[in-house]
Amino acid sequence: MADHSEGACRRVDVGISRVFELFGKRWTGPIVSVLLQRPVHFAELRRAIPGISERMLSDRLTELGAAGLVIREVDEGPPLRVAYRLTEAGTAMEPALKELGRWADTYLAPETGGGC
Repeated sequence: MADHSEGACRRVDVGISRVFELFGKRWTGPIVSVLLQRPVHFAELRRAIPGISERMLSDRLTELGAAGLVIREVDEGPPLRVAYRLTEAGTAMEPALKELGRWADTYLAPETGGGC
């Protein structure tokens, strides 16, 4: 008989909880995925992620910056332009994100509808 006592149940890993607290939010993964390719200006980043609003993109970039994954760089211009790039910690996510992408290709049903 299986042990269903409170003591037998393991708590979720704290590291996993912290990762999904950030990456479980909509748009975070696609933003990091685009930034893995190269630094990108705000407008380019918004065009690269269909459906994201300016406000949501700004909010997610702020969160990623606070987490130490993204750096905001201002080019005084003219015109004034803001670019974003990944930090060393952000770039270190690449192997994990690529592996998740491979897993999705293998085990998740393909989405139907729009795409490039």
